[in-house]
Amino acid sequence: MHFGGSMFFTDYSMTPQALAKALEERGFESVWAPEHSHIPLSRKTPFIFGGDLPKKYYDVMDPFVTLTAAALATTTLKVGTGVCLVNQRDPIQTAKSVASIDQISGGRFIFGIGVGWNQDEMENHGTVYEKRQKLVRERMEAMKEIWSKSKAEYHGEFVNFDPMMTWPKPVQKPNPPILMGGAFPQSARRAIRYCDGWMPQLTAKMQMPFAEQMARFRQMCSEEGRDPLPVSLWGRTPDYDELAGYRDLGAERVCTSLDSAKEDEILPVLDKWAEIIRRING
Repeated sequence: MHFGGSMFFTDYSMTPQALAKALEERGFESVWAPEHSHIPLSRKTPFIFGGDLPKKYYDVMDPFVTLTAAALATTTLKVGTGVCLVNQRDPIQTAKSVASIDQISGGRFIFGIGVGWNQDEMENHGTVYEKRQKLVRERMEAMKEIWSKSKAEYHGEFVNFDPMMTWPKPVQKPNPPILMGGAFPQSARRAIRYCDGWMPQLTAKMQMPFAEQMARFRQMCSEEGRDPLPVSLWGRTPDYDELAGYRDLGAERVCTSLDSAKEDEILPVLDKWAEIIRRING
């Protein structure tokens, strides 16, 4: 099983270069960066984990910038968005950003995406909240055309462009792995429809135990004629029994969410994870 570390990179956190090096040295497989372009002062939708929105959500840097820095500071560590808010990004420009970071990293990019939860934020980008799911699907379909064809075109309800040419193309063919983040069952259906993997967020509010989610997800893949897609988990603690259970259920990856803090706070946490990684993987 692979292990990743995720951080809201800010001007008061570890740098992405420093965290990436620390993760690679300790046997982690990947580093992840989330995305919020801004946080409106209004709030039509509550914070998904309850309570006030943490300060790091307002302060987080652009993931493609931070992950490029992380990639250049390492040699084997994979770099991933966790998650990129596709509903708030132009698909043609985002396709170029994805292909560029995949080139610069030598094919180490993982494209984690989501449909988003902050209605006020996405509406500032011109996105209609109720239609964000279809908008994300069309933008992903359009990007796949751009990545895989020398002359790409796409015609949908929200995304529409005639034949055009743009480079670079990704190192990974036909595109970097696309992982859909979100809760069961909606995000699981989206992952099966147009992604390469699923990233469920395990929270206390889950209506179904993870073991049942995994069984149902595999059944859904089979019903849609797809082989079982890989599953990555988010936000777990370094507990051996819990993590071994996820491994035994077939989870491909577990990512820990780290505080936006400096080395003196983060490195001891990573050392604990390094011990668990050695025990889990032998």
